[in-house]
Amino acid sequence: MPGFDTLLPRPVSATPEPGTCRWPSPVHVRTAADLPAEGYRLRIAPDGVTLDAADSAGEFYGRQTLRQLAGPDAFRAASVHNAPAELPCGAIEDYPRFGWRGCLYDVARNFRTKAEVLRFVDLLAAHKMNVLNLHLTDDQGWRIEVPRYPRLTSVGGWRKSSMVGRHDGPERDGRPHGGYYRVADLREIVAYAAARSVTVVPEVDVPGHARAAIAAYPALGPASEHPWEVWTSWGISTSLLDPSESTLDFFREVFDHVLDIFPSPVIALGGDEVPGATEAHHRFVREIAAHVAERGRIPMGWDEVLDSGGLPAMLIGVWQDRERAELAVKDGHEVVLCPEDGVYLDHRQSDHPDEPIPVGYLQDLEHFYGFEAEPGPQVRGIQAQLWSEHLDTVRRTDYAAFPRLSAFAEVAWSSGPRDYAEFLPRLRDHHLPRLDALGVEYRPLDGPHPWQTRPGVPGRPR
Repeated sequence: MPGFDTLLPRPVSATPEPGTCRWPSPVHVRTAADLPAEGYRLRIAPDGVTLDAADSAGEFYGRQTLRQLAGPDAFRAASVHNAPAELPCGAIEDYPRFGWRGCLYDVARNFRTKAEVLRFVDLLAAHKMNVLNLHLTDDQGWRIEVPRYPRLTSVGGWRKSSMVGRHDGPERDGRPHGGYYRVADLREIVAYAAARSVTVVPEVDVPGHARAAIAAYPALGPASEHPWEVWTSWGISTSLLDPSESTLDFFREVFDHVLDIFPSPVIALGGDEVPGATEAHHRFVREIAAHVAERGRIPMGWDEVLDSGGLPAMLIGVWQDRERAELAVKDGHEVVLCPEDGVYLDHRQSDHPDEPIPVGYLQDLEHFYGFEAEPGPQVRGIQAQLWSEHLDTVRRTDYAAFPRLSAFAEVAWSSGPRDYAEFLPRLRDHHLPRLDALGVEYRPLDGPHPWQTRPGVPGRPR
């Protein structure tokens, strides 16, 4: 029978008591004003379970803990046992370390179907993570239906080919790739996530990473003698939006549409990697940020937006270095910490030659578990990044994300000292079987399965 020492993320306190409770069992839910936001308190006794919760999220997380205690098969889509499970009796009190426990999911470079996004929401919720930063637009594809501008998806929603791996040559796979979400799909994703205490934060990236939009409506970009196409390369495109008033009006309408679909208090506008940015591009960022703020939402941008100056109060995703976090706080902004050298799930997991498409910094499981960040009045939380250039299937996504995202979830939720030697057996013996039950094709701790390798596909390690 699983005990309290198997839980992941680790709870604030857990006190075992003699006896067991049959599960499923009645759960008596009460409101607890003395608990922090998203917090819960469980009392498991032979005659049932009492769940005190600060709010609906706290109740949800308390039930997730009960699910873990019931054993890995509780994570299957249907029961595989005739007899009830048994829970250990005792008391648990728990609440999160950070209010923002996020993961960016890039569906622009390689599209993920609605069903795959819903599945990823379930995986976040099972780990008590509460923000899905949905990266919806980029040079390689536009994924959000905007009825007033249908070419954004009919043209910008697909590309004729894709770079295989990471290289400087002309080689492409010759396979068209595309897809987008209809408005009703996105509303469904938002509602599904909300029922699991996950907020979907949409990202429409401007004024860079916009080649798919320019391909759809060339007047949005610089003059060119050649027709624009959705980009088939990875990396940083030099194709920027023309920072004119007409382009601003276009994107004000796009963001109004985004605001209508997504009730999230935070709306992301990108602002990163704008080669050769001019004052006009900085003004573009300021105007879109102000537009979002005027409509009662908090604009979020990557830390390059700090170079624009004159911004409204924003949430800054700090991905370059900690000095950018200090600058953001000095300018009066809140921050989410998501450094490239710390929590990028698409980066390589080992230096072994079997590691598929090895890009970026070496960030293994122990590295993720050792990520350090301290809560503070202007540090809203932390976020892992799952960029998808080299993740062209959900199986590849599973491999990149797990179990490193499981380690990150504990960093985001659990307070106090961390010990990798204590964490590893909890993960290996108890949590990986939960991922097995969920059907997650995670990376084995000792390296990839043969079918998870990508022989001959070039990477670009750093």
